Amino acid sequence: QVQLVESGGGLVQAGGSLRLSCAASGRTLSSYAMGWVRQPPGKEREFVAAISWSGDATYYADSVKGRFTISRDNAKIALYLQMNSLKPEDTAVYYCAASIVPRHGVVLVTTPEYDYWGQGTQVTVSS
Repeated sequence: QVQLVESGGGLVQAGGSLRLSCAASGRTLSSYAMGWVRQPPGKEREFVAAISWSGDATYYADSVKGRFTISRDNAKIALYLQMNSLKPEDTAVYYCAASIVPRHGVVLVTTPEYDYWGQGTQVTVSS
């Protein structure tokens, strides 16, 4: 089992940038596809970005494509989300998520596919 802890959230003005980090403990991240999911205030959780266990495949929600970049460092057992050109509608609690997959190149693009979750980090974008 893997434990996930997010960090890097905060308050930023529209147009600004933040970098979220997710530290994993408990075991290596090999064989785990990972992703970021967010929950805006008063709304359901929604998929943001996903990455395969080897990092060779990524996928983004249309709402963040071109602004957000997901990456991972399996040696450091970490996942990242670089968020640029932030908008007020990006305000949400951001969660790191992971799940074991059978082969490289697999990305998980729906929230029910993830088995392990962090506790979340708040991102607030002011207008």
